[in-house]
Amino acid sequence: MRIAELSRRSGIPVPTIKYYLREGLLPPGELSSPNQARYGEEHLRRLQLVRTLLEIGRLPIAGIKEVLNEIDRPDPNVHAAMGRALNAIGPKETDSGVDGEVDELISRHGWRVSPTAPARQAVAEVIAALRRLGAISLLDRLDDLAELAGRIGEIDLETVADQQTPEDMVYTAVIGTIMGDRLLAGLRRLAQESASAERYGNRLKS
Repeated sequence: MRIAELSRRSGIPVPTIKYYLREGLLPPGELSSPNQARYGEEHLRRLQLVRTLLEIGRLPIAGIKEVLNEIDRPDPNVHAAMGRALNAIGPKETDSGVDGEVDELISRHGWRVSPTAPARQAVAEVIAALRRLGAISLLDRLDDLAELAGRIGEIDLETVADQQTPEDMVYTAVIGTIMGDRLLAGLRRLAQESASAERYGNRLKS
């Protein structure tokens, strides 16, 4: 297909596609003439991925490039690809003062986590903020939440393992890592509303 059809099928304007091409987010098409290139289904899939990472994953261009570089390796590695994705969405390093607590949490649950994993800092920052806000009751349930997170992590990797090729495994790992946070947040809101209605709905009406 030509770039106009690629634009129509993807819903992405031609100038944006050309920008992605210049930035290396989209591989070049096959030249059919000096000024024309043809694109295939792989380009359409890549465009959909880039748009998802930008619009829903909120990743910066540099972060997307890192993730795509891992996907495009001749020997794609699931663990490395997930690491790239996590680094791309991870927080900037700051001193939260509760890093030791996070280390103890990881140890209690037997998790194998890199010392430089961005999620360590994310958890530490939230713990520190909850303590400042006096939300101790939530911190008291931290291990319960960690157990649920552990099961979610297992489901994520079971989904990856169901894929047929290394390329599809890496693709699924990246999508699941980045999109999973948004999906889980939405599901949690739905569950909270339902639980609130069950527990307090009738009381509020009376």
